[in-house]
Amino acid sequence: MAKSNKTAISPTRAEDYNEWYQQVVRGADLAENAAVRGCMIIRPWGYALWENVQKAMDRRFKETGHENAYFPLLIPLRFIEKEAAHVEGFAKEMAVVTHHRLEMQDGKLVPAAPLEEPMVIRPTSETIIGEAFAGWIRSYRDLPVKINQWANVMRWEMRPRLWLRTSEFLWQEGHTAHATEAEAREEVMTMLEVYREVVEEHMAVPVIPGEKSEGERFPGAVDTFTIEAMMQDGKALQSGTSHYLGQNFSKAANIRFQDETGDWEFCHTTSWGTSTRLIGGLIMTHADDDGLRVPPRIAPQHVVIVPIIRDDSQHGPVMEYAEKVAAQLRAVSFDGAPVRVRVDDRKIQSQEKKWDWVRKGVPITLEVGPRDIESGGAAMARRDKVRDKKQILSIDEIAGELEELLWGIQSNLFEEAKAYRSARCRDDITNFEDFKAYFEALKGNTFNADGGFVKAWWCEEAETEEMIKDLAVTVRCIPLDQPGGEGVCVLTGKPAKRMAIFAKAY
Repeated sequence: MAKSNKTAISPTRAEDYNEWYQQVVRGADLAENAAVRGCMIIRPWGYALWENVQKAMDRRFKETGHENAYFPLLIPLRFIEKEAAHVEGFAKEMAVVTHHRLEMQDGKLVPAAPLEEPMVIRPTSETIIGEAFAGWIRSYRDLPVKINQWANVMRWEMRPRLWLRTSEFLWQEGHTAHATEAEAREEVMTMLEVYREVVEEHMAVPVIPGEKSEGERFPGAVDTFTIEAMMQDGKALQSGTSHYLGQNFSKAANIRFQDETGDWEFCHTTSWGTSTRLIGGLIMTHADDDGLRVPPRIAPQHVVIVPIIRDDSQHGPVMEYAEKVAAQLRAVSFDGAPVRVRVDDRKIQSQEKKWDWVRKGVPITLEVGPRDIESGGAAMARRDKVRDKKQILSIDEIAGELEELLWGIQSNLFEEAKAYRSARCRDDITNFEDFKAYFEALKGNTFNADGGFVKAWWCEEAETEEMIKDLAVTVRCIPLDQPGGEGVCVLTGKPAKRMAIFAKAY
């Protein structure tokens, strides 16, 4: 009987997908649970990933005419109350501040002074930003207003999971005001495309852009658009949303402008956001049974050099050689900037260093030792190749091919994930009996199952979303890319004009 390779992560995906995910997060030093229930401490490697995603998005936000600003963490309760659908959508998730000042009573600190009005810790900022817009906007000449903020938000989470669902998380939220519906809708689709670009082209995660169903829309929105990604267990992850809010919030906050004829009109507003749950999506798209695999465009380090030192006499020459190699590689450009290279000089065993970087998912590792000083080479391993055999190459060869190699790793991870999604997206299920049987079979760990998305015709009747709740299935989106023509609804058998993506989801 063949001996199986020991993996760096235990259990494997096939053995226990949920625990595997937790162990990848722990093994890659991405985050850990905080003392506050439902909150996480983001560790440097995890935060560096988020920063690189942030940079890619922020550049595009500014290129599309947006400016960064910041708004208060605390929102007066009366602001929230103005938009009824917003209250209904977020009421059960809101954390509320009711007191200020602490006093010592019977040896314990207790809240002492009630606030005149309770304050909500922002679950999202439409209401308080709308209040500001109402003060800023008076004339059509003031429009459009296009603001983004990078911030933290809080939604009281009952079933937390690191990176995917935490009570406090980091995100960006864009808010814009426009004179016409057409301009606002153009903004919504522009930002959806920005999200698609960053998630696919930087994070190498394939997504399906589409429109949300009525039951899945953002509270208070007229229309919500989304990018949906498939994780390795076949579940969907909503990876970014862009909302056309119509005049709902502008009427609630009195955001009006005087048009060119002198008439007063309510603005058409939008909002759009992504969050640190993208890092959870990165993990569940690219990680394997040895840990994380990071696409080079967002990797904190592109190359890590691991010195192989067996006795003290080798330390000086090997470290000097490692730094020389690093300097040569940093002269190479990738994605418009010098290649990021680290020499791992920690005082731990070389083998421990190697597996640490495997679990962190650094794209390329180089091992250099005394023999490499003589040959002018290094042993190179690519992280995108599972159990990749080390190649012995000269440093000149590595430097000469490094840019192309990094782009190749980026492309390989995207194409691998895209092929995986394609293989697990069913388009041959045409009736509710088969639909129900398919999703009922996908219980528990589905990593090795034939489960994933169902793409099928849908009549878009609101009550049909109730039909599939017992299966823990939702309409993830109505893809923007439609085949045309008409079909038969998979749930009701009625005529249908558009196809939808159905899936279990995070």
